[in-house]
Amino acid sequence: MHIWLAATLIAATLTWPASVPARDHLARPDGPGTATASKRQTDSAASPSKRRTGSTASPSKRQADFAVAARQHGVPESVLLGVSYLESRWDANGGSPSTAGGYGPMHLVDTLPAVHRGLGDALGDARGDDARPMSRTVTAAPPLSALRMADPPATLPQAGRLIGADPASLRADPAANIRAGAALLASYQDRPSADPVDWYEAVARYSGAEDAATAHEFADEVFSVMREGAERRTDDGFLVRLDPVPDLPAPEEKKTENVGKAGNTGQVECPESLACEWMPAAYERFGKKKSGNYGNHDHLSRTRTVDYIIIHDTEGTYRGIPSMVGDPKYVSWHYTIRSGDGHVAQHVPTNDIAWHAGNWDVNTRSIGVEHEGYLAKGGTWYTEAMYRSSAKLVEYLAGRYDIPLNRAHILGHDNVPGSTPKAVSGMHQDPGPYWDWAHYFDLLNKPLKGAKNGDSIMIRPPYGENRPRFTGCGTAKPGKDCPAHGATTVWLHKEPSESSPLISDPGKHPGKPGTYSVYDHSARASTGQRYAVAARQGDWTAIWYLGQKAWFYNPPSKPTAVPAKGPLVTPLKPGTKVYGRAYPEKSAYKLASHQPLTPLQYKIGPGQTYTVGDTVTGSYYAAGAFSPAKHVTTTGQLRYYQIQLGHRVMFVMTKDMRLIE
Repeated sequence: MHIWLAATLIAATLTWPASVPARDHLARPDGPGTATASKRQTDSAASPSKRRTGSTASPSKRQADFAVAARQHGVPESVLLGVSYLESRWDANGGSPSTAGGYGPMHLVDTLPAVHRGLGDALGDARGDDARPMSRTVTAAPPLSALRMADPPATLPQAGRLIGADPASLRADPAANIRAGAALLASYQDRPSADPVDWYEAVARYSGAEDAATAHEFADEVFSVMREGAERRTDDGFLVRLDPVPDLPAPEEKKTENVGKAGNTGQVECPESLACEWMPAAYERFGKKKSGNYGNHDHLSRTRTVDYIIIHDTEGTYRGIPSMVGDPKYVSWHYTIRSGDGHVAQHVPTNDIAWHAGNWDVNTRSIGVEHEGYLAKGGTWYTEAMYRSSAKLVEYLAGRYDIPLNRAHILGHDNVPGSTPKAVSGMHQDPGPYWDWAHYFDLLNKPLKGAKNGDSIMIRPPYGENRPRFTGCGTAKPGKDCPAHGATTVWLHKEPSESSPLISDPGKHPGKPGTYSVYDHSARASTGQRYAVAARQGDWTAIWYLGQKAWFYNPPSKPTAVPAKGPLVTPLKPGTKVYGRAYPEKSAYKLASHQPLTPLQYKIGPGQTYTVGDTVTGSYYAAGAFSPAKHVTTTGQLRYYQIQLGHRVMFVMTKDMRLIE
């Protein structure tokens, strides 16, 4: 141990104030709120203002914890704050671990959780039931074999030894966690320095990344945050600020070339600022010679049009990814982003069709990006490092394929429509209500600001203060309340009242109201989604949603939506049909098998209005063969509007609608 570090540790032992006991939180996937469910009123009884009020904890305590720890261990405060922001956004997460097994504001990694292969729950029959070339079902993930990445180092025990603290306190007490993280960061520093630039390599090492490129990418993002500055209220109510250091010079260039770790020769498609690995998905035949079975994606012999980028979460750990994506009997996706350090692996070329969205039409026109994490279970949370890598990647892909950066084209898996009535109820829910869409679009350099005097509204609740009721998180029983936590969604009621039932979804809950389950999107609207206003009454606003008026709490003093502009459509006749895929008319099929225009359970009529996200020409890409030379594209004359019908986007024929611009 360095002499200067040992001295600071002795000083810390002598001067450290008594720590504050951990708050009474329930563990949850993406971090707790400031009160347990048992201490909160139920949603039907609590007033809207009380349900949406954040913690009243002191705004300076967490800031002071960073200042004291930085001073005691000789770490520049801006460096300590920057590292913690990338790891946790300064949140405590109530003692719950991240997917990588990291705890607290400094993301100190303890014994890693069991490997969860996931993705079966997240993707299901991800190819889509209308285009399967083989008479089989997608298999479960295979047993794990030799994995191709090292586990991140267990830093929590080491950090505990540096300050003489037991592991339990580092998991539960944010102040102790910050102090231990500062000591660990200082132990990586070759010599004491007050200049943040001199800490670049120590910051890179703190990432725990196994390769130099990813470690330096993490350090680059920390220094970027330090230049820009940041301020936010943490999940347990503390206001923390990192003052910008705009004149902070760039560290000496030490990054390696972006060639990955798996024999990559430039096949990865990533911006230069990201260190990406080529981890190829399996593309091969299997089964009997004449069975036609192959997997797990489709090569194309032509350039395809990409309209969407789909945001997924893995519902499992990154360590299970190689065995899954390498199995030709499983499904596929284009990229995976690791939680702990934001490392990116590419599996399928972006011009090829991955089987990830559960809707073949969407698959043929989209790129799928998986993020290590869980929607609502396992006590995990999304890291800033992952958000930033994802935003860099998506901004790069959007520019390359000319994809608009809005919520009509950057979709969650939970926004993808079912392709047929049978598929609607089984469509998936990731990344869920805790994915911070507003922050994500800030990182995409396309903030969700809305417009002045708009003719529609954009859902835009303040993430940290918007804490709606959810049930069924983690291993809790389905009806048990989740801990309060910031979220991106608002609940939709049949009437302008908290006591009114949630609206009904004919495809998800025919004839019954929606539920408060964290997995149930049938009565929710989410940040960035644009809707037509149906009515207003007091503090409530109604939108057109799944063919009905849906009311949400939107007080002028603390709005959960902002005005927005954009095209709208209204049906020309009663019973207008809605579709989950934009396919051609029957007469257009010459070489491929006809795909019927199967409407979904939803119908809309005159007087209702819906927002338009895009206009597309009906097309169908018939794969169904290992060789791309045997694939057939059918393009018709039918035109469709993509509309925001409910929580998911859907399609209506332009001939059935009147456009309002």
